[in-house]
Amino acid sequence: MTITSKKPALKFIFITVFLDLLAFGIIIPVLPKLLSSFSSTDPKHTALLVGIFGMSWALMQFIFSPILGMLSDRFGRRPVILLSTLGLGIDYIIMALAPSIQLLFLGRLLSGITSANVTTANSYISDVTQSEERSKAYGILGGAFGAGFILGPAFGGMLSTIDSHLPFWLAAIFSFLNALYGFFILPESLPINKRVKKLEWKKANPVGAASFFSKHPKLIKLAIINFLGNLAHEVYVVVFVLYVATRYKWDDTSIGFSLAAAGISAVIISVTLIGPTVKYFGDHRTLIIGMIFGAISFALFGIADTGWLFLIAIPINALWALAGPPVKNLMTQEVLDNEQGQLQGALGCLNSIAMLIGPAIFSTAYAIGLSSYIQTPGLPWYLAAILLCIAGSISYSNLQDSKKAKLY
Repeated sequence: MTITSKKPALKFIFITVFLDLLAFGIIIPVLPKLLSSFSSTDPKHTALLVGIFGMSWALMQFIFSPILGMLSDRFGRRPVILLSTLGLGIDYIIMALAPSIQLLFLGRLLSGITSANVTTANSYISDVTQSEERSKAYGILGGAFGAGFILGPAFGGMLSTIDSHLPFWLAAIFSFLNALYGFFILPESLPINKRVKKLEWKKANPVGAASFFSKHPKLIKLAIINFLGNLAHEVYVVVFVLYVATRYKWDDTSIGFSLAAAGISAVIISVTLIGPTVKYFGDHRTLIIGMIFGAISFALFGIADTGWLFLIAIPINALWALAGPPVKNLMTQEVLDNEQGQLQGALGCLNSIAMLIGPAIFSTAYAIGLSSYIQTPGLPWYLAAILLCIAGSISYSNLQDSKKAKLY
């Protein structure tokens, strides 16, 4: 079955990403509590386990993103998305029933594998949209991503007060409903005549993903920009809660509201501003604008000596969301239809690397910033700002290259 109408297809993809992130977010508040019940009440030991589980999940993404991307280029997007969504539901059931930390860890590994279907969702959007409307579609996809991540932890926190296993059951239900909905609604987006003829397993690994970029030189700068942006984003995951709790003495409620404000601001920008901004300025300039706002806001986070100044910087930081969809769109224009899965798989690998090294980089920067001889608590935010400045400079260079190419 090939695609006949892009509107139902896009609607499903947005719902898929929303439910995937909702299910993922639901277990965030309860996982540390569940791990401590299996092992030890020592907070340091639990923190170590949370780190191991998080890095293992990212490692599975690193390994399997190119595999799922290649499979979608060969067999189509629909079967990969449906099977991975179904598998995600099974993973959550395993974690809900896990009688030991070993089985819980296995479920987390499987979750990392099946959650790699986000790369296939990106390929699907590339299949069913024209280049001039693709950035807007990616922006709305980012909105679905953010909305799921905002609501998920809220649901998970409420459910965990009833039973620590209940969030996993709800996550499984969402995944199964999504798979069922997709089975009846989702059409295939990649026609048979545009698929690769055979599987090349040597390309379906992180090394193969790197070689993919080397064969497409125009992608290298864009891939670096995308990687630096993902790496900078890890500062949120690693530092945000510790930073505001330590520097501004915020309690859990204040932290929750501030995170919700950040997420909601990013969703609003993604859904309402990206399309018009790209239409007026073009992808290259919108990308640069987004990076500028991101760098400024991260610097403000580091400078802010009061909680109010930090809060003021949050909507400014949301404008960084302007950068993501254009860079994705520009990359999709550089590869063939039957290479979109490989592209998204390779990008998934890079994102996983950012998730693996980001915690080490920003936690170290935070520790150094708090040391008596530095006394700069905003150091990790400044580092993130520098990363975006570098990405913005490369974006500007890429814009100049584009202008020169048009002259010839």
